[in-house]
Amino acid sequence: MANLNKVMLIGNLTRDPELRFLPSGTPVCEMGLAVNRTWTDQQGERKEQVCFVDLTAFGRQAETLGQYMRKGRPLFVEGRLDYQSWDGPDGAKRSKLKVVVENFQFLGSRSDGPAAGPGGPREGAGEQAPTYSASRTASSGPAVDEDDIPF
Repeated sequence: MANLNKVMLIGNLTRDPELRFLPSGTPVCEMGLAVNRTWTDQQGERKEQVCFVDLTAFGRQAETLGQYMRKGRPLFVEGRLDYQSWDGPDGAKRSKLKVVVENFQFLGSRSDGPAAGPGGPREGAGEQAPTYSASRTASSGPAVDEDDIPF
């Protein structure tokens, strides 16, 4: 039987990324993403539903996300689901699904850069945010203008 664990999401960050390092020195970045869904019900009333997703990135991806992303910024993420379970302080079993980031792409305009965020300039604020993909093949295609995107 075939298996597939692939997630693709576009949403806005719900909080600033939290960058930390494992004892091995590997960078880890944790953040939240809000993904909205809108539809019209049978009565013609417009409805909206928000899904909050926790994201975890490792390595160079974690450093890049921690440097360039801020709360409210749009992000496209490709990754895989990771199931975690633990015993809570009250002894009850707890569990959570997270998305482990495998690839991502910054969305939005460059004016939404690090210097424009609510926290003001941060390290690397003068640099341009790169498009980053962790795919195994190193390819850097031409930049795509937002007007060329069909959705």
